[in-house]
Formats: sequence, structure tokens, C-alpha cells
Amino acid sequence: MRLLRRAVSSYANVFSRSMSSSCGRTVMSFGDGAQGALGLPTSLTGIGGDAYEPTPVPGLPADVSNVSAGHYHSLAVTSGGALWAWGRNNEAQLGRGGVLEPRDTWNLPKRVEGLDQVNVCAAFASGVVSSAIGDDGSLWVWGKSKRGQLGLGKDVTEAMVPSRVEALAGEKIVKVSFGWGHAIAQTEDGKLFGWGYSADGRIGKLRKALESSPLDSNIEASERNQELSTLTIEAAEKLVLEGMEKEKDMPIIWEPCLIEELSGIEVADIACGLDHSLVLCGNGVLLSCGSNVYGQLGREKQDMGMFPVDIINFHPISIGSGLGHSLAICQVPSSDATEGATSLVSWGWNQSSQLGRAGPENAPLLVEGLEDESPVSVSGGRVHSMALTSKGEVWIWGCGKNGRLGLGSSCDETEPMLLDSLEGCEVLQAVSGFDHNLVLVAE
Repeated sequence: MRLLRRAVSSYANVFSRSMSSSCGRTVMSFGDGAQGALGLPTSLTGIGGDAYEPTPVPGLPADVSNVSAGHYHSLAVTSGGALWAWGRNNEAQLGRGGVLEPRDTWNLPKRVEGLDQVNVCAAFASGVVSSAIGDDGSLWVWGKSKRGQLGLGKDVTEAMVPSRVEALAGEKIVKVSFGWGHAIAQTEDGKLFGWGYSADGRIGKLRKALESSPLDSNIEASERNQELSTLTIEAAEKLVLEGMEKEKDMPIIWEPCLIEELSGIEVADIACGLDHSLVLCGNGVLLSCGSNVYGQLGREKQDMGMFPVDIINFHPISIGSGLGHSLAICQVPSSDATEGATSLVSWGWNQSSQLGRAGPENAPLLVEGLEDESPVSVSGGRVHSMALTSKGEVWIWGCGKNGRLGLGSSCDETEPMLLDSLEGCEVLQAVSGFDHNLVLVAE
């Protein structure tokens, strides 16, 4: 229970900072702008639309209280309870009244329609779905997903305008996290609900028996690559086509269901990667489930379902996830010199050094270069990671393509680098989408 209070306190500190200043606030973005997720005019970013350093997003209200980065789009919540969106809109995830506007308008921030009677306090997004949480704990979703990610009922695959998730009407939702096709939601009293694509046990045990995905295998990546390398191109293509055919009968949970494995256990934090999930319990246990192709589950136990991460000697208080890697902020063992200090641990996919450290990828290990820092929030993208410290500094590492590290170049960084262009700014929040980032600063 003490851990639960610490985790909640950690989030409260981040959001209280975002509400503490009476001055205006500015959302800044950087990285890949191809889908309009940066919200920047082409005249600012040039051909290609990428931004290599944090750049103010024009056209937003001055009272933004928190931001969220979907895979290819962005959301901003104001202190007055309004929600703004910009970026990819092929799946109606911008909530513009069901109107699919031309691509050259995606980068223009606009208010989400259909939430006039909802006082929005938080928002979360995936690649194809957006969501908003009202101050009454109601959950609203919109977009398109054939994998049941909307949670609106049997065979409902699209919602062109925000629609309330009625299956959770009796609960007070405080946080939602989305993978590519699955979702989990945390309630104020610590319960956990899951829905969507359930293959590989990525949302634990629900109504259906656990089964492997025909496309996302639970076998080790090396074994899979070795198997495919022995096949001809034609044979490999046949295997993929067979998998796609099997996906027509996908294991889908169409409405949110209480996750049985956590009955009686309070949930303190949640995070979803592309096809895996992390659940931090109030008793201090960190659980993982789903695909383990990249070692993102951080455990030797390969059984499907929720099982403890092998995070020995660390005490996680909050978690984050990238596409195929996992991150945990951990409490440093208490002493007079380090009381309240935190460290950062990572594991999983490390193709572009997004773990920020050397060593076995499937083992949770300390991120290098942050020994003298105290992270308060952490976020992962496709192949990069970003942390905000108690000093209000942003550190970033991994793949630098399209400027997604904000360091002025396309170079990868193997260890955390200080985003020094934000020096002098009061950074309130920093979050990553797949290939872009948002930073909320006080003026």
C-alpha cells in the first residue's frame, strides 16, 4: 500500500507541476512530422516536416494542463476541460466530427468535437484510437480498430465521434494504456480492466483461453529468424499469408472485462507496448504479459499470462513502455544522502540503443548516465526513450532519425543526453509517440 501511495504521489507531483504556474503554457514538439503529429506549419519545418529541436506548437490555448502522444498523433488537455488533437486522421482519431479532412490539414490543432458535456481531465491514444477521461471517471473513445480496441461492444470497429464506454460506466477510470490492438484501464480503487486483441496473453486471462498470435510469436526472436532464414522467399511469404488468414478469426475481447489474475490486488500503474503489457501492483510486484520476442517481458518464465518481472534489487514506483522495450522508475534504497532519489531500469528491444545501457537485453538493468539524476516520469517511442527528472530536465536517447531526439541531428545516442535546448524552461511534462515527442513548458 505504501508503494501505491508513492506511485500516485509521483504522478501527482508531475501533474501538480503542470498546474502550479499561473503563467501560460506552451506545447513544444520535435521528431518525425510526416503524419502531422508535430502540429507545426510546413513553413517552420521545411520539406519533410521534421523538427530537429523542440519547437512551439502554434494555435493551442495557453492553459494546456497535460499532453499525450499517440503513435502518429497528439492530444492536449486544457485546464478548462477541453481536448485538442492533431496528426494522423485516417482512422478518425482526431475527433473532428467524423469528417476525414485532407492530409495537409492534419497538422493543424483543433478542438475534438462531441465532448462539450465532458470535463476532460486526461487523454490517451494508440495508433488508431483516441480516448478521454472525464472528471467523473467516464471513459470516451473514438477512431477505428478491427481488433476491438474501442471496447464499445461486439463487432464495433469504428466510432467517428467520441462514444462513452458503457461497460465501464460503474467505474472511475484514472488511466488507460493502449498497445497496437489491446487496451488496459486502471480504476481509482486499483482495479484493472482489459479488452481488445488478446493473443499471447497480452491482457491476461479474460473470457477466452490464452492462445498464441499467428503473426506475433512468443518464441525467441533468434529462433524465429533462424527458422525464416532457412526458407525460400516464397515459403516465408506463404507462412505470413497463412498467419494473416488465421487472423480473420482473431481472439478479441470486445468489451472491457475485469482481469481475473489481479483479483484482490491493487494496481498502481500500467503501460502497454505494441504487443505486451506491464502492470505495477500496489504491493510492489511488477507484472508483465504478452509477446516476448524482444525480451520485453523481462522474465525467464515464458508462460502466457501475467507473471513477475525479474527486477531483483529494484523497487519500481512507476513504469513506461516503448514499442518493444520496457522502462521502470525505481526507488533508490533509502539513506540520508539518497532519500527520495530514483533510478531508471530498462529491458527489451535495443536495436537503436533505446535501452540506454549495455548488457543482456532481456534482463532489467540500470540505464547508464543517469546516476546523479532522479527521474520522475519516463516514456518510450518506437526506438527511443525519454525521461523527465526532478530538476525539470529532459534526457533522451536511442534512435535520432528524423530528429526524434531533439538534439539537432539524426545521430543515435547510446546513453542519455541532456536536451539542453530546453535549458531555462520550466518543463512540466515530456512524452513520446512512436517517432515524435511532446514537451509541455511553463512560460
